[in-house]
Amino acid sequence: MNIGKKLRALRIKRGLTLEELASRSELSKGFLSQLENDVTSPSISTLEDITEVLGISLEAFFKEEKDEQIKFNDNDYFIDEKEKSIITWLVPNAQKNEMEPILLELEKNGESNIVDPHEGEEFGYVLRGEIELIDLDNDQSIVIKKNETFYLKGEYKHKLVNKSKQNAKLIWIITPPLF
Repeated sequence: MNIGKKLRALRIKRGLTLEELASRSELSKGFLSQLENDVTSPSISTLEDITEVLGISLEAFFKEEKDEQIKFNDNDYFIDEKEKSIITWLVPNAQKNEMEPILLELEKNGESNIVDPHEGEEFGYVLRGEIELIDLDNDQSIVIKKNETFYLKGEYKHKLVNKSKQNAKLIWIITPPLF
């Protein structure tokens, strides 16, 4: 961990000049400058005084933040194989995110789980075959073919069914995460 770099970033984030931090922590501007440039190291007591002024605990200061993963590959995916369908979660731990993208493969006569009414929205893009989006509340359905999309509010109970003679594959994005 680069203590000086982290102190500088916190100071700037809090909108403090080096002079203001020096005054509030009762340390010299020169000493703080040396800390931020990693010319010197602080004692635990001094670091505690500085972090207190910056509004962060020592524990939080030393806690390593993991870089947010942006790119995912086959090693990251979670696959759930059920009878006549395969669900692949394209982003691990999507429950902490605002949307949940999945890759859904439906065999002939395969179907998704029933999605109960929810506050969010859904988007789907059919990559292969065709699926039927079935509104279970109103007994209506819409056929969506390869290279077509669907977009809906989650206001009604519904599911996806593959009634075609070939396997279907689609990307399905739900917000907020439900699965």
